[in-house]
Amino acid sequence: MQDKIGYSEAFDELQKIVAEIELGEISVDELSAKVKRASELIRICKAKLTSTEEEVDKILKELLDGE
Repeated sequence: MQDKIGYSEAFDELQKIVAEIELGEISVDELSAKVKRASELIRICKAKLTSTEEEVDKILKELLDGE
């Protein structure tokens, strides 16, 4: 399932999940689902960061090659 949320939304949701876990606000019944969701959010954030890094590298290369 590919989420269509942006980096900021994914990061914010991930921070909320971590805070809930740290504060003990998640029941044992919910823990597995929250950890699975956190894993999905981490994957989304990582993909966005990698994509952005590649795009910036491409732009910088084009700028340097144009000099």
